[in-house]
Amino acid sequence: MTALVEAGASLRQLQLSLPLDPLENRILLCHALGLSRVSLITQSERMLTQEEAAGLGALVQRRLDGEPIAYIVGEREFFGLPFRVGPGVLIPRPDTELIVELALERLPEKGRLLDMGTGSGAIAVACAHARRDASVTALDLSDEALAIARANAASNSARVRFLRSDWFSAVGEEHFELIASNPPYIAAGDAHLSEGDLRFEPSGALTDHADGLSALRIIIEGAPAHLAPGGWLLLEHGYDQAQAVRALLQARGFSEVQSWRDLAGIERVSGGRLP
Repeated sequence: MTALVEAGASLRQLQLSLPLDPLENRILLCHALGLSRVSLITQSERMLTQEEAAGLGALVQRRLDGEPIAYIVGEREFFGLPFRVGPGVLIPRPDTELIVELALERLPEKGRLLDMGTGSGAIAVACAHARRDASVTALDLSDEALAIARANAASNSARVRFLRSDWFSAVGEEHFELIASNPPYIAAGDAHLSEGDLRFEPSGALTDHADGLSALRIIIEGAPAHLAPGGWLLLEHGYDQAQAVRALLQARGFSEVQSWRDLAGIERVSGGRLP
């Protein structure tokens, strides 16, 4: 690996020669050297020291081995905010911004929002940051995930109540105007689990180890007991699950059941309203 990153190379040369795509080259250079994007430009002729070359080379090798770049640098932007991430939580993805947008549109003034299976806190923190009037609660069963989510709420000055909970167990008889969730929805044995970044992410946050719908069924079944009249349930799901999720929502008595498409045109979020 040291042959790929040699001392004495300029930062400009490295941006062109590192064996990753240009964006990842830039991200790893900035992270390894503690530089901003602007500093990387203004110091383009700076030469790499031996120590810096070794450190950068190690990061590049990790990426070539398939480790997600978000885990390497420990951060990913979501909804315009920086989120700390690590192997204990899923990496927030642009697709999930759709459920945040839908939640913000439907949450009434001073409304109560529940985020189930919060992971890094992406949905809860983004909503709480955008709606200072809202009361936001986030649940997760993983202590590691909750620690990361709390740190993200603090660093983004977002007021969120975090609870360790096996789905609805910790909220008792509380009610909310909106419940949102991005639960595990990949079916056991799906080939995607052994590809790309998913190989490094926590399997329990990706798959229900069943047909991909078991967590969605639990949430849909329990949501009416925790929704205020007229409250919304919004669920992110797999690219081929929209029809099945809509059927589950309709069978549970939800009205205004529909699905919304992400930027790729895929039905990514489905939801309904409690009559």
